[in-house]
Amino acid sequence: MSDALLTLEGVHTHIAAYHILHGVDLVVPRGQLTMLLGRNGAGKTTTLRTIMGLWQASQGRVTFNGQDITKLHTPQIAGLNIAYVPENMGIFADLTVKENMLLAARHARNASQMDEARLQWIFKLFPAVEKFWNHPAGKLSGGQKQMLAVARAIVEPRELLIVDEPSKGLAPAIINNMIEAFQQLKAGGVTVLLVEQNINFAKRLGDRVAVMDNGVVVHAGAMQELAGNEELQQSLLGLAL
Repeated sequence: MSDALLTLEGVHTHIAAYHILHGVDLVVPRGQLTMLLGRNGAGKTTTLRTIMGLWQASQGRVTFNGQDITKLHTPQIAGLNIAYVPENMGIFADLTVKENMLLAARHARNASQMDEARLQWIFKLFPAVEKFWNHPAGKLSGGQKQMLAVARAIVEPRELLIVDEPSKGLAPAIINNMIEAFQQLKAGGVTVLLVEQNINFAKRLGDRVAVMDNGVVVHAGAMQELAGNEELQQSLLGLAL
């Protein structure tokens, strides 16, 4: 696909003695939001971690913006303007919300050098980030930590945002905030790859979808096509959207 920002071609990943990915082919089109769906244990999180270099692909190729990043280390991959929010959020509990944000703002040495207009935009998306600005991040609720994790990933403009289960454990009102945030990011030209279990979340946001099973992508296409085909949903996911 000519407008692909990220591609995986025949990617295999081994973790110790376990063969987790068995030849993943995945295309993430530029400027769109791609959903990565699948049952628990299908290999979704391993795919994200392999993209980020946290686990090395044992075979195949990962390409970002035309560059082969398969063998790069995680800091090098992040330096290509890719942000990653892991399932466990990766919040530094002993630091304040402000300090967590500052760590991700690589072009700022102190809070006063952070992009004020961008911060105000983030505060509108996630009011809790502003409300608890000087509080220890470890004291936040689960939903507030998730908002901080996404806010931290977008504190500076990113070309690709990769997020593992952003709606997990969130109240419906916070999920709506999260959906609005991703819609605004997409409208601003950010390419997004999301792993999700909340099917309504996926249906409302996704442009493209890839479904994984047993370490491979078994379906890829338009999200609208999957959302409108109950038979396909049942066969791929065992549920209806």
